[in-house]
Amino acid sequence: MSGELSAASPGRYSMASPESGSRATIRLGDGQREYAAGGFGNVAWKERIDGWKMKPEKSAAPPSVSNAPSEGRGGVDFDASTDVLMDDSLLNDETRQPLSRKVPIPSSKVNPYRMVIVLRLVILCIFFHYRITNPVWDAIPLWLISVICEIWFAVSWILDQFPKWFPVNRETYLDRLSLRYEKEGEPSQLACVDIFVSTVDPLKEPPLVTANTVLSILAVDYPVDKVSCYVSDDGASMLTFEALAETAEFARKWVPFSKKYSIEPRAPEWYFAQKIDYLKDKVQPSFVKDRRSMKREYEEFKIRVNGLVAKAQKVPEEGWFMQDGTPWPGNNTRDHPGMIQVFLGHSGGLDSDGNELPRLVYVSREKRPGFMHHKKAGAMNALVRVSAVLTNGPFLLNLDCDHYINNSKALREAMCFLMDPNLGKSVCYVQFPQRFDGIDKNDRYANRNTVFFDMNLRGLDGIQGPVYVGTGCVFNRTALYGYEPPFKPKHSKPGFLSSCFGGSRKKKSSRKEKKNSSKHVDPTVPVFNLEDIEEGVEDEKSLLMSQMTLEKRFGQSAVFVASTLMENGGVPESAEPEALLKEAIHVISCGYEDKTDWGQEIGWIYGSVTEDILTGFKMHARGWKSIYCMPERPAFKGSAPINLSDRLNQVLRWALGSVEILFSRHCPMWYGYGGRLKFLERFAYVNTTIYPITSIPLLAYCTLPAVCLLTGKFIIPQISNIASIWFISLFLSIFATGILEMRWSGVGIDEWWRNEQFWVIGGVSAHLFAVFQGLLKVLAGIDTNFTVTSKASDEDGDFAELYLFKWTTLLIPPTTLLVINLVGVVAGVSYAINSGYQSWGPLFGKLFFAFWVIIHLYPFLKGLMGRQNRTPTIVIVWSILLASIFSLLWVRIDPFTTKVTGPDVEMCGINC
Repeated sequence: MSGELSAASPGRYSMASPESGSRATIRLGDGQREYAAGGFGNVAWKERIDGWKMKPEKSAAPPSVSNAPSEGRGGVDFDASTDVLMDDSLLNDETRQPLSRKVPIPSSKVNPYRMVIVLRLVILCIFFHYRITNPVWDAIPLWLISVICEIWFAVSWILDQFPKWFPVNRETYLDRLSLRYEKEGEPSQLACVDIFVSTVDPLKEPPLVTANTVLSILAVDYPVDKVSCYVSDDGASMLTFEALAETAEFARKWVPFSKKYSIEPRAPEWYFAQKIDYLKDKVQPSFVKDRRSMKREYEEFKIRVNGLVAKAQKVPEEGWFMQDGTPWPGNNTRDHPGMIQVFLGHSGGLDSDGNELPRLVYVSREKRPGFMHHKKAGAMNALVRVSAVLTNGPFLLNLDCDHYINNSKALREAMCFLMDPNLGKSVCYVQFPQRFDGIDKNDRYANRNTVFFDMNLRGLDGIQGPVYVGTGCVFNRTALYGYEPPFKPKHSKPGFLSSCFGGSRKKKSSRKEKKNSSKHVDPTVPVFNLEDIEEGVEDEKSLLMSQMTLEKRFGQSAVFVASTLMENGGVPESAEPEALLKEAIHVISCGYEDKTDWGQEIGWIYGSVTEDILTGFKMHARGWKSIYCMPERPAFKGSAPINLSDRLNQVLRWALGSVEILFSRHCPMWYGYGGRLKFLERFAYVNTTIYPITSIPLLAYCTLPAVCLLTGKFIIPQISNIASIWFISLFLSIFATGILEMRWSGVGIDEWWRNEQFWVIGGVSAHLFAVFQGLLKVLAGIDTNFTVTSKASDEDGDFAELYLFKWTTLLIPPTTLLVINLVGVVAGVSYAINSGYQSWGPLFGKLFFAFWVIIHLYPFLKGLMGRQNRTPTIVIVWSILLASIFSLLWVRIDPFTTKVTGPDVEMCGINC
């Protein structure tokens, strides 16, 4: 250990935060086991177990339990605070009413949508019957490939479509939340929230971007003693550390200004960049003067941070040194001790008005050669343990470093679900949609991803909840610890739809589930399913065995294990700050997770670069529900790569993670049967993992038009009038499905079309590479490096990066498809011109097929031919010119015929 120590706690202990000028003070550890004098960990454990043993016996008969109206079963009044049947008179009290409500989509919108889906299924069956029973004998290989591709597309559509069968909306009641948990004259009873911000490379993730995210967290509209912000620096960068120290100082001025004038958003970069009337609804005479002063303070803050960035560009040969002259511990990013620094803390971090500030903690976990660190998932698990030791908030919010809080009431929105006594105990997380700044109006490469966030996730919210998408998610800490949700007896018989689409199962005969039912008959008892602790512990030997069992599961830290047993979070009253920081250093050591369940059953799950999908899947498989919250003002906003190459690399990483899950033991096609995962929820997870495989049939299908045009063959025989009706019906049903989806979801037709186009662009490039990289990793053990997406701001003008051309091998397949289809079109038209009127009829079907591919690849072509891309423009022009010349030669030297009308010259057996 070196340097001075400062600590923070959730109200039971406090120490002064470092003063300005002593920013180099830091807490270090080498990962060895350290305990406080007197054995704090054992005392905390014994206190907790003793209290747990003395809980009153649960009554044998459970109270009658009713599902909340927010569960979509209405018709019964209930008392939301006790989850039992109540009188109508009591429900008139606002404090007893539910904090949220599920709002089904109007039947006038969703019923026609469902009818069209069923109709489309029927038409698909008739279509495939015709395709299979009418082969094209003179082009069997092309016909067989096309039929296989079409069958795969149909299966993929079913997996994507049916999880959207029950779309819902949700409403929250923030006023009821305040009435229930923030009574006038009493301390706030809102739950504590630990907020995680993760960053790795300060050159790709600029410190100013991270600083804005942190400032928006510190200024959030939530009790300051209930908020703790943990910044994970997985790159152990001194630049990030110093920038965070500057951020803590600026927060002393920014936070009171934000709260005094209730500004939105509370990230200064985006607040001052707004092109709106900032005087609207402002009545305080001092606002203009204070705003002008604060803008100047922020600009000076930016200059200081930019100075740190400029200084960090050139690393000294001997490495960096702190202000006290000692070497920076993170000079070797792959071999350094764990580091913790508390910048702001309870009763120690005060703003310029003398009010408390939320806690701000810098964390860099220990890294040593020879240990698996598991990238982002490992860093998040380290934050889970550190936060449990220092503050132990019952709920966790994780944000990427570029996702700032855009709605200062976002935490309150989440608490309307997580703190609802009727609903909250079965909710594992509340997921918010991702919204983005800095995207061009046309959204050329579908960066907003509105079809996924406004259609797919709302559909899943009506089943078992949305998938976890990696950021903007508030977790129930209990669910992250691998516990199961409380068991609730069912009183109504499931109907046909319930049993078909994921209703409750009646078979609860396993020993584990019997134990759960006996332990959770009373909804008011703690949620925890402590299956590793036997009830009725009477002697010290059994107590010791229980502790050893939990330490084997959670790791060798009695302090951390004790924190997992605290129903409402917090740290023990007997805790000492020095002991807590020592234990926090211990739980982020690189060997702490060895021979434990971390990354297997607890915390963020390892095994995929998309740890978010895998983590959410494990929770849903245990029976937890998730909630999709879409407030009117977006809760969080982030940045997205608008450049084509960066966008494809981002999609490549997502697809690679899905392929890794597909070939792992956690594949949704065979994992979790016999559990509580609903049928349609499994459909969604299967689709999430197999969608990259679609790239193979998609590539083949996009190549077929060019092959048909160049060879004179086609994949469909000459069709009758009846068959043509079914073909037209299929196209109409496809369009009708899209139109009705847009009707109930509110997604615009331009956003829907951009999503369709990028599905093809990404499918034939990033998804295809992901499949082969995933196979190499699984079969040959060849791993690929994780590339951090650049989050730099657009400083060269509006969307200058959009027109920047960055060559990557991902561009080869779509470029090839574009060129060969253009060649095919020119060749087909040239051949028709030379062959006469009778050849135009068969040509139209082939041209329609080719233009379908070209139109879907048009954004890609436009990206290559941007206003600053002179080199690719020349390449495209020459490619088209050469394609035209080749096509003319192809027609003049015609391999399709044996008789010609041209010059009667014969060369090499070819009629000319």
